[in-house]
Amino acid sequence: MAESPAEEFIHYIAPKGEYIAFVDDEDYIAKGLEWKLFTARSVKRELLYKSGTYQGKVKLAGYEQYGNGLDTVVVEFENGRLSCIHPSYLKEMQSSNFGKELLSGPVSDITAISSDNDKESAAPITKASDSLTEEPKKAKTKSKKATATPKLDLPVEKVHFTATVKEFTAKMNHFTGEEDEVILLSNVKVTTEPELSIGDGWCGYSKTLKKAELEEGDEIEFDGKVVDKKYNKEIRYKINNPSKLGKRVEA
Repeated sequence: MAESPAEEFIHYIAPKGEYIAFVDDEDYIAKGLEWKLFTARSVKRELLYKSGTYQGKVKLAGYEQYGNGLDTVVVEFENGRLSCIHPSYLKEMQSSNFGKELLSGPVSDITAISSDNDKESAAPITKASDSLTEEPKKAKTKSKKATATPKLDLPVEKVHFTATVKEFTAKMNHFTGEEDEVILLSNVKVTTEPELSIGDGWCGYSKTLKKAELEEGDEIEFDGKVVDKKYNKEIRYKINNPSKLGKRVEA
C-alpha cells in the first residue's frame, strides 16, 4: 500500500526479531490496563498516533521486553507497517491536547523515537516532548497566562445539571495508592437559576451512576454540587454526589 505524504514523515522503529504477540483477548486487555492505554470499562481496539503533521489510527500488535520489566509496545499502522513506541508516550498521544504546540515544529522532534543504537533504553521516547527549546516553552507559558480563564462563581447549594458523558477513565487516589474510576463530562451546565455554563467536568463513577448503565455520548441530567477540584490542567471542576440521574431523550 502506497504511503500518503504525511505518512512519509513517520519515523518507524521496526521491532528487532520476533516480538511478543498477545496470547489472547484477556492478555491484550491485561497489558493495555497495565500500560494505562484504556480502562476496563472502555477497552480500545484502536489508538491514536500523533505527530506534528500526521494523525492516524494504530492497533496494538504486541510488545518487546527489556530488563527491569520495561516494555516497548509494537503498534501496527493502517498501512500494515510496524513500529516500536514506549507505552507512556503512546498514552500521551491519546490526549486531545497532545502535539498542538508542535504542529508547526519539525517532524523529527516528535516522531523520532530512537535509533537502533539507542534502543537499549526507552527513555528517549518519554522525553520526546522535551526536545523543544526553552524559548518556545516560555512563550507558551506567557500565552496561557494571557488567556487564562477566570474562575467561575460556583453555586454553594446543590443544583440541577445537564451534561454529556465524554469518557470513562481513572484517576490516581494518592490516599489509597489506587486508581478510582471516574467519568469525564462535557457541556456541563447548571440549569437551576441562575444558569451557569461549566464546560468540562468530572465526577466519581459511583454505584448510583453504574446502575444507570451510561455510555459515552449519553446526554444526562442530574442533581449535584460543583466544586473547584481539578482532574487535570484542562478539567477544573468536579461534580460531587450526583443523584436523580436520568438520560435525556431528544424530542
